Amino acid sequence: MSHFLGEFDCKLDAKGRMMIPAGLKKQLPEAEREGLVINRGFEKHLVIYTRKEWDKIVDDLSKLNQYEKKTREFIRYFTRGATELTLDSSNRVLLPKNLLEYAGISTDVVLACQFNKIEVWNQAAYDEQMDNAPENFADLAEEVMGGAGRRVDE
Repeated sequence: MSHFLGEFDCKLDAKGRMMIPAGLKKQLPEAEREGLVINRGFEKHLVIYTRKEWDKIVDDLSKLNQYEKKTREFIRYFTRGATELTLDSSNRVLLPKNLLEYAGISTDVVLACQFNKIEVWNQAAYDEQMDNAPENFADLAEEVMGGAGRRVDE
């Protein structure tokens, strides 16, 4: 499985359409045929998945114990607003108004690729998040990735 790479600045037009940048479009060969899915992120941003990746996530969710209240709540909140996106002939996607409002997105957008997904951020919110980087990134890396006795190649 390949992972998405890059960070792209975009603008929404008056109708809420966003052009997929050429560098990202090259990484999405199946998008025109299979489509994309967008939904809410865990922070105030949106997340785009390929249809294939979304189907894997939904398959994992369907295996959870839905007799547990927390599981039902998580599934409900996680899938809330999930919408299929279709590329038009100009390589644009129409982002749903309710999701744009949730993420505080109006015009300037950052697409930040992370492994199997593309995060969609309000430019100012993304800049603020990145400006609040930890004082010592090496300490954070050690805390998250170091682990006692953990080998680098594990």
